Amino acid sequence: MKIKGKMKTLRIDNCSFGSLVINGKTYTDDLVIYPDGEIIGPWRRKRGHQLSIDDMRELINTAPEIIIAGTGVSGKVMPDKDLEKELSKLAIKFIAASNQKAIKIFNDLSPDNRVGACFHLTC
Repeated sequence: MKIKGKMKTLRIDNCSFGSLVINGKTYTDDLVIYPDGEIIGPWRRKRGHQLSIDDMRELINTAPEIIIAGTGVSGKVMPDKDLEKELSKLAIKFIAASNQKAIKIFNDLSPDNRVGACFHLTC
């Protein structure tokens, strides 16, 4: 497992249905933000609007302290019922919220923590 350094400064500026703006750049695919600031998309879940530990395996392997899941504009992506507990066993705090709330949490926590995130950009 390769663990990279602390996140470069990222700020999520805005979101709307189907887009997320990070440091002034617009993304239109579901995406993952790694603790070092790398942004990868498109990101797909194995079961559509369900979120499992397997959907975040590569992110987990980068040893974030916190994973924030943006569950969509309307919050339609549902984390598996045991996901928070499974991540806790790996010493990772898990926060799932609709995109607007997840953006605020990400922007508040990322400057001082190793934060990873994943965002579903529609529903």
